[in-house]
Amino acid sequence: MNIMFVNTQMRLFLLILHVLEAGVFAVDCKQFNILYLISDDLRPTLGCYSDPVVKSPNIDQLASVSTVFHNANAQVCYTTKLYDFNSYWRVHAGNYTTLPQYFKSNGYTTLSVGKVFHPGIASNHSDDYPYSWSVPPYHPPSFKYEKRKVSGKNFSLHFDLQVSEMPLGTLPDIENTAEAIRLLKSMKDSHNPFFLAVGFYKPHIPFRIPREYLKPYPIESMTLAPDPDVPKKLPNVAYNPWTDIRKREDVQALNLSFPYGPIPKDFQHYFASVSYVDAQFGLAEDTIVVFSSDHGEHGEWAKYSNFDVATRVPLIVYKPGVTSRFPRPGEKTFPFIDVFQGTWEQFGKGHGVESVVELVDVFPTLSHLAGLHPLHRCPSSSFKIELCTEGSSLAYLIRYPERDPNREAYSFSQYPRPSDSIQENSDLPDLADIRIMGYSIRSTDYRYTLWVGFDPVHCQPNMTDIHAGEMYLLAEDPGEDSNVFDVFDQATVLRKLGMLPSWTESLKHHIMHLSSSLKSKGIL
Repeated sequence: MNIMFVNTQMRLFLLILHVLEAGVFAVDCKQFNILYLISDDLRPTLGCYSDPVVKSPNIDQLASVSTVFHNANAQVCYTTKLYDFNSYWRVHAGNYTTLPQYFKSNGYTTLSVGKVFHPGIASNHSDDYPYSWSVPPYHPPSFKYEKRKVSGKNFSLHFDLQVSEMPLGTLPDIENTAEAIRLLKSMKDSHNPFFLAVGFYKPHIPFRIPREYLKPYPIESMTLAPDPDVPKKLPNVAYNPWTDIRKREDVQALNLSFPYGPIPKDFQHYFASVSYVDAQFGLAEDTIVVFSSDHGEHGEWAKYSNFDVATRVPLIVYKPGVTSRFPRPGEKTFPFIDVFQGTWEQFGKGHGVESVVELVDVFPTLSHLAGLHPLHRCPSSSFKIELCTEGSSLAYLIRYPERDPNREAYSFSQYPRPSDSIQENSDLPDLADIRIMGYSIRSTDYRYTLWVGFDPVHCQPNMTDIHAGEMYLLAEDPGEDSNVFDVFDQATVLRKLGMLPSWTESLKHHIMHLSSSLKSKGIL
C-alpha cells in the first residue's frame, strides 16, 4: 500500500479544513468558490471506494457528504497533459480554452499550486500562465530534489525518509499544502470568487515518503494484486513494459526479464503514499470541492495502457446545500482525522453514482454548478474552436444521485504505441514515433479497444489499418484478464455503438470500417 497516499490524504484534508473554516467565502452568494484537488497516479484505492486495505479517513469523510462517481474514466494519462510532452498544445494542437481560463474570464481569481499542468514545454514552461492563471503558479522548491540522489543510493522506486533530513527539511506535498493555505487566507477578504487547483505529486513514483506512513501497512500483510499475470490473448501492442519503473536502482537490482518479468511484490509503498495524500486534506460553506486523479494501474506497475484499472479514477464532488446541508456557523464540517490514531468513525459511502462518466465531464459540470454559461458541444472537427466541450454536465446526477439512470453510457480513452512489438519506448513514445493508437470504449458491461495505424504528422488514425483488438466482458471478467475479441459477438457491440450520440458521428464512421474488416475475416 502506498504510504505516500495516506500522508497526502492528510494534507489534502487540512487544506479542505482551512477552506471551510477560514471564512473564505464569495461575496455574491450565487458565486461559489472552487477547490479542485488532483492526486497524481491515484486509482480508486480509497475506503469510500470499498478498498479493504487503504486508510483514507479524511477523503472518506469528504466522500460521505459528496457525490461519488464509481465509474469515472480518464481519457489518457492525465487529461491536462499531452501524450507527447515535447510540445506546447496552444502551438501544436490549438488555442483551446482551459478550465481555469474559462473561470478566469468569468471574474474568478485563478490559482495553481503544485502539479496541475505538466511542467516544461508541454505547458510552455509557465503552466500556461497568464492564460489560465491570475498569478504565476506555485511550485515547491523541494521538488527539485525529488529525482536527485540526496543520500547515497536512493534513486529508487521507494525511499523511506526522515523529513527533517531532506535538503530543505520538507517534501513537495507538504509545501503545496502550506502554500495553498496561505493563498486561501489571502483570499479571505477578496471580492472575487476563487478557483484554486492543487496538484499533489503522490502517489506518483518515486515513493519518497515519511517513513512513519509505512507503519499502518506492515509488509507481511501486503498481498499481490489479484491479476498479476499478463491477460490471456493480450496483443503485444497493448502491453506496457513499465520501463520507467525498471530504471529505478532497486528494481534494476531484481534483474527482471524484459518485457514480461514478474512485477515487484512490494505494494506497501503505494498504499502508504495514499495515506500520505490523505494527510494533506482538510473545507467552506460556499466552496465546491472536486477530488480526482488521472489514472491507476493493472496489477502491473506504472500506467500507459487502456485497461479499466488504468483509466478508472476517483471522482468526488462536494457542493454544500446540494450534496449535503450547509454547515452551521462555527461548525467543523470536516474535523481532521489522524490516520495514526488507529481507530475512527466509519463514514457512509456518500451518494454513489454507477453510470459511466469521463473526466472531460468535469469542465461542463463545474461550469454548471458555478452558474456560468453552459459550454457548446464540440462539432466533429473542432481544431479551430477555442471553447467547446466533448463532455456532459453531471450536475443532474450530483443533485439527484438516487435517480441515476445507469444508462448505456460510454467513456472513451486512448493510448499511443510506437510499434506492434514491445520496445523501450512503448510506454511513453514521442509524438514523432507514434505509429499505432489504441482507442478504447468503456460501457457498463464491456471494454472494447481497437489498435489502429496512426499518422503523427496530421494526428489522424487510419481506421482501416487494424493492428489488434481487445474485448473484455466486465460482468464475468472485472479484472480484464481474458481477451475475447476473436470469439465474441461483434455484431452485438456494433449495434450498441450505433446508438452513440450524434456528436460521435466520426467514431461511428470508423466503426463502419471495422465492421467491413471483420466481415472480410468471417467474424461477422
